[in-house]
Amino acid sequence: MKRVIALLVLLSAVCAAPAYSADDNQGLSFWERLRRKIEMLTPKKKISTTTAVGGVRGSQADGEEVYWKGEANPQIDADELADFKKAVSLADTGDMTGAQAGFSDFLKKHPDSRLRPDAEMALAQLQPKK
Repeated sequence: MKRVIALLVLLSAVCAAPAYSADDNQGLSFWERLRRKIEMLTPKKKISTTTAVGGVRGSQADGEEVYWKGEANPQIDADELADFKKAVSLADTGDMTGAQAGFSDFLKKHPDSRLRPDAEMALAQLQPKK
């Protein structure tokens, strides 16, 4: 009987753990979630040394395209991240017109960025309320 109770307690603890971790971003404003996201990004380091890259079945791959499966911190170009952080900081200081210009410039300079959806959402948030 004690084993069954211990098993049920353990099972309920395991089932409850994902619910607590899923609530981490709930209750946060758009800007707080955006700040958390950019804190997790790691800028790419520009390597000036020559490296060798192996491929499977003779396929060619650039060294920057190689990634580790399940990589915890996604990497992003340092200039791209700096431009995005600058626009977010303008929004944080209350300079909404400057932030709009910053996000617009970011989208023009980095059209293929993985932060593009966030920049578009930020622009939508910065639009004056009607």
